[in-house]
Amino acid sequence: MGKKLQGLRTGIFPKPVIMVSYLDGQGKPNIVTLAGVGVVCGDPPKFGLAIRPSRYSNPGITNAGECVLNIPDVDHLWAADFCGNTSGRDTDKFAAAKLTMAKAEKVKAPLIAECPVNIECVLEHKLHLGSHDLFIVQAVAIHIDEDRLDERGRWDFTKLQPMGVCEQEYRTVGQAIGVNGFSKNK
Repeated sequence: MGKKLQGLRTGIFPKPVIMVSYLDGQGKPNIVTLAGVGVVCGDPPKFGLAIRPSRYSNPGITNAGECVLNIPDVDHLWAADFCGNTSGRDTDKFAAAKLTMAKAEKVKAPLIAECPVNIECVLEHKLHLGSHDLFIVQAVAIHIDEDRLDERGRWDFTKLQPMGVCEQEYRTVGQAIGVNGFSKNK
């Protein structure tokens, strides 16, 4: 079977569904849902966020200099979709999506209490790439709901139920099929 040449597109899937909370230029809390998020460094933990310059959240996160990466689970799909398709310019997304703000430890931006994982971050760099700006943020604190941990205190992804986006479809992250490095074990 051959391969068919396709037009250029991002083509990496699934992309994680991440709800980013921050305080805008007037100190108003806002949320933007992003799929253009990835790990860019392991030590210290840093993430790249791709945000269009025309989005309300772009200057908001730039001015705030910090944000929280909140990882929703499948129970919060509606809220994640709403926060990614509604502008915070005129809408209080916390109220409209029935989400609860929780106090962060190291940044002023609020955590989203309903999200099982919250990663507090500070902005290190912003780079204009074309259709999107790349924000490089460094983790300064990580929170996880205790009931989402396994008996050894590790993240239990069957309890976390993270989501991804493939093209325009939301997908759940499936079952474990192997462990990193399994090919080297004899």
